[in-house]
Parts: sequence; C-alpha cells; structure tokens
Amino acid sequence: MAAEEKNGLLWPPLIKGRLVRRYKRFLADVQLENGQLVTAHCPNSGRMISCSEPGRPVYLSRANNPKRRLPYTWELIDMPSSLVGVNTIVPNRLVKKAIIEHQIPELDGYLIINSEVPYGQNSRIDLLLSNPEQEKRCYVEIKNCTLVEDGLAMFPDAVTSRGLKHLVELEKQVAEEQRGIIFFLIQRMDAQRFRPADHIDPAYGRQLRHARDHGVELVIYDVFIDTKRISIGHPLPASF
Repeated sequence: MAAEEKNGLLWPPLIKGRLVRRYKRFLADVQLENGQLVTAHCPNSGRMISCSEPGRPVYLSRANNPKRRLPYTWELIDMPSSLVGVNTIVPNRLVKKAIIEHQIPELDGYLIINSEVPYGQNSRIDLLLSNPEQEKRCYVEIKNCTLVEDGLAMFPDAVTSRGLKHLVELEKQVAEEQRGIIFFLIQRMDAQRFRPADHIDPAYGRQLRHARDHGVELVIYDVFIDTKRISIGHPLPASF
C-alpha cells in the first residue's frame, strides 16, 4: 500500500517479478527475480483486461504482518505503453489527498471531507464533501479504471450491478438538490479520452448517460505513476 507524501502517495519498497498467471480474481503467481515463485494477493475484483498479461514485469509489496496468509500484494504491472496500478484501494486515498491539496479544481472549496459515509439504500459514498452551515453537500463515488485501448479509457471491465446502483443513488442525491460526482481515476498514463465500456456492460453505459443527463457530474483524471510514487495527473475528456 502506498504511503502519503506531498503530491501523491509513495509506494512501499517494491519487489520486481514476472507475472505467471492471475486466477480466482484475487490470486496471482509471480516469479521473483531470484527465481522464487510466490503467490500474491491481487487487490482487484475486475477482469483486468489489458493489464494482466502473463510474462509481463510486475511489482509487489510485502506486508510486515507475519500472520498474513499472503505476505505479497500485487501493486503494479509494466505494460508496453505505461505502468498500471492494479490496487483498487489506492484511488480513494489518492483522490482524497488530491482534494485536500487543491489539485482537483472541480472539487475545490470544501472544508470537510468524510470517507465511507452511509447514504441511500444500504450504500456508502466514497467521499462526502461539505462546508459548515451549508446544506448542499457533494457526494463523490470513485471508480478505478485500468482498461485502455488505443488511448481510449473505458469502464467497467466487467458487468457491475454494484456500479449501476451507485449511479442511481447519485442521481437521487442530485434530484434532492445535492451535488453528485462520479470520479473515474485512470491508474495509467496512456489514455487520451474516456467513454463507458458499452461492449462489456451496456446497462452501465445507458445508466451513466442517464445520470449525466440528469445532473450527475463526470470527473476524469489520469495519474503520474512510476515505481516511486503515484500522483494525480491530468483531466481527460469524455467522448460519448
């Protein structure tokens, strides 16, 4: 897990290896440079299309907890056009820190930032932004995006009923005169634009368009990423 640092998050010491296979969603076999074969935790429930190719260089972190069943965590994969962050815990921490440091103009000006706040129908919002004595609050749902093809970033990379529910919940908040944001963080550096992955989950694409047309705002950023740190990058346009 990356540690906080001014202008982004620092990675823990990383151990280089080569991906043998990813399986059962949360497991990955990796051959380290010393020849040792280890099984690492894969903190990503998606299909990881375009960032789980066997034979590619990968980077693991190692936990200090001796009781942990899998001491290694898969953090990065080196694809031909970019390093890619695969840890889905990172985006929430990075976006929150970037908001605090005034690096995201679309979300600047809020004094209170709360994480994982219950709302809607048994849901939790990733970030709830507010100001004292102001009734209007900003609900921010953060999505990790790693699927990029020919410069086009797409989400989701697998059918997501949970993601669909989040869009509906955000739309309800907007209808109640709150502010709703769906924030797509692209954990790589080779995208120029974004659209929903209609060929993978057409229902999500339809709902995203419906939410956008009914006041839910889309904020899309890529990152700067290397083996030392990950930091917020540039805003990208939506092309749909």
